[in-house]
Amino acid sequence: MYFKRKELEKFRSFKGPLIDVRSPSEYYKGHLPNSINIPLFDNDERSIIGTIYKKEGRKKAVIEGLKFFEKKIDLLLDNLFMSIDSYGKIPNKNNDFLVKIYCSRGGMRSQSIAWLLDKFKLNPVTLGGGYKIYRRWVLDSFSKKWNIVVIGGKTGTGKTRLLSLLEKYKYQTIDLEGFACHRGSTFGGLGMKEQPSNEQFENIIAEKLNSFKSSNNIFVEAESANIGKCKIPHEFFNQMKDSRRIEILRSKSNRLDELIDTYSVFKKEELQESVLRIKKRLGPQRTKIALESINNEKWDLVCTSVLDYYDKCYEFEKVGKTNIRLLDLTDKKYDERIIELINNVL
Repeated sequence: MYFKRKELEKFRSFKGPLIDVRSPSEYYKGHLPNSINIPLFDNDERSIIGTIYKKEGRKKAVIEGLKFFEKKIDLLLDNLFMSIDSYGKIPNKNNDFLVKIYCSRGGMRSQSIAWLLDKFKLNPVTLGGGYKIYRRWVLDSFSKKWNIVVIGGKTGTGKTRLLSLLEKYKYQTIDLEGFACHRGSTFGGLGMKEQPSNEQFENIIAEKLNSFKSSNNIFVEAESANIGKCKIPHEFFNQMKDSRRIEILRSKSNRLDELIDTYSVFKKEELQESVLRIKKRLGPQRTKIALESINNEKWDLVCTSVLDYYDKCYEFEKVGKTNIRLLDLTDKKYDERIIELINNVL
């Protein structure tokens, strides 16, 4: 297994198109970032082959697979050539530019496509252990010791804005909400793309971690374990809970301005649906005020009615947290001067 992980490192080091030949459903669940899905078998074909394998054995399953392969070989070649041509280079072993191919376990699917490309002198390379070995690498990465700094603060303190500022000035940051395509609250999905699968969320985080120096600070925003439907990897989340924490302080007026800028641009119907999802926790009075205020575009009342609820949630979540440094950014602009203030409190 160690050999295969070393092989993964070498596979990742090559330049060239990265092609995932698994079925679309496998690819959707999780894949190597920046890979292109050119499936050898579609979802139905894979299911048929799997059923034959279980009931009648490997030989008959392979024969059925070859029948599917024969019918689509021209289409497969067209898609493969298109992906390779998009790089503007001809694969060449001498300059480490290769066509990288992987399947689930580095078995027949990737080997079949590699055989086909080799006939056209396109220098393919396959991943030993396939996506399975990649996933082990991903999960192992969360158990490493990382030098995490958590940025906390109540709703509307501009934690995401601060994280973006740190990223701009080349600090190591992980935008968990950006990776999850969700801001973490009932309003979190507004204006965001579809969330990735949980597995793909983990893959994206691991890739980002891999680009870091482990000895340097890694800034992340304080989050609950779940961000929408995505769950922060357990081992990494445990490290976040025990890490140093910078608590951002902002005035209520600052926070209201932040929330109004963020959410007033969305459709009233979307905002009202979000409020209704937490009506039991808001209570009838605050829910009524929020819904009426959205309808009348009284954004300060909308935000005020939900801030009290979120503030109570945050205070409960913060109980037991230690190693906290307070950073008062009341009325301050989020520019390069804040970077110095952060460095001073660490």
